[in-house]
Amino acid sequence: MVAPDGRRAYVTYLSGALSMIDTATNTVTATIDVGRGALGVAVTPDGSHLYVAHWGSSMVSVIDTATNTVIATINVGSVQWDVAVTPDGRWAYVTNRGSGIVSVINTATNTVATAVDIGGDRADNPVEVAVIPDGRRAYVTNRGSGTVSVIDTATNTVTATIRVQSGPNGVAVAPDGRYAYVTNEGSDTVSVIDTITNAVTATITDGNAPVTVAVAPDSHRAYVVDRASNVLAALSVIDTAANTVIATVGIGGDPGAVVVTPDGRHAYVTNQGSNAVSLIDTGI
Repeated sequence: MVAPDGRRAYVTYLSGALSMIDTATNTVTATIDVGRGALGVAVTPDGSHLYVAHWGSSMVSVIDTATNTVIATINVGSVQWDVAVTPDGRWAYVTNRGSGIVSVINTATNTVATAVDIGGDRADNPVEVAVIPDGRRAYVTNRGSGTVSVIDTATNTVTATIRVQSGPNGVAVAPDGRYAYVTNEGSDTVSVIDTITNAVTATITDGNAPVTVAVAPDSHRAYVVDRASNVLAALSVIDTAANTVIATVGIGGDPGAVVVTPDGRHAYVTNQGSNAVSLIDTGI
């Protein structure tokens, strides 16, 4: 995750740490103990707080970025995987892969306001979540059922269920709000969802085992992590106008998350297999 001002990037470790990278020097300037199983991380729009989902426990940590300290821990569901904060900063949506729900956190009180049942049971395996730029809907990938749930954030109810392909994992909404991109790890494809009609308008064949995706600030490019193997791992670059892969870039072993800086000039990819972060010049 990159801070809104682009000056810091945040990387979580399953061991329970979170590192802060200065994007000007690309050096680690702080490491914070946030609790075991740290995985998904989101920053508030004003950059003041981080929310960290913990795969190995039933809590979300809240970090004050001014002091780099944990100021709250919130008990949520089971096997937290990802977290996204709404554009107004009022709510954080947390996927609970072990219980088939999405927890909604009130960021003013750091308490769980409600839980959204996205389809029935843990077999749905909600994995990642992304909120549309106008804040009115959240898109949740359900790995077990091969679907994407659309949550109306005003009512916190599921208003649509979109069939994609097997093993959906990552999801990102373009900054212009027009399309959502979903990586289907089980079918080596990326589904493109029209956010107005909530229909799949394109399916892009993409590498081997695409797991996560990020969209450039101008919405013209999408960057997809293809996990494949430690040897074949790559970052695919999609032209969003043509919905085709126009470039691939080799990255580190067992890659995971990908983010793009606010100026669009760089992408960061976490590499679990090599305990490193790959920095990609996007050519912008």
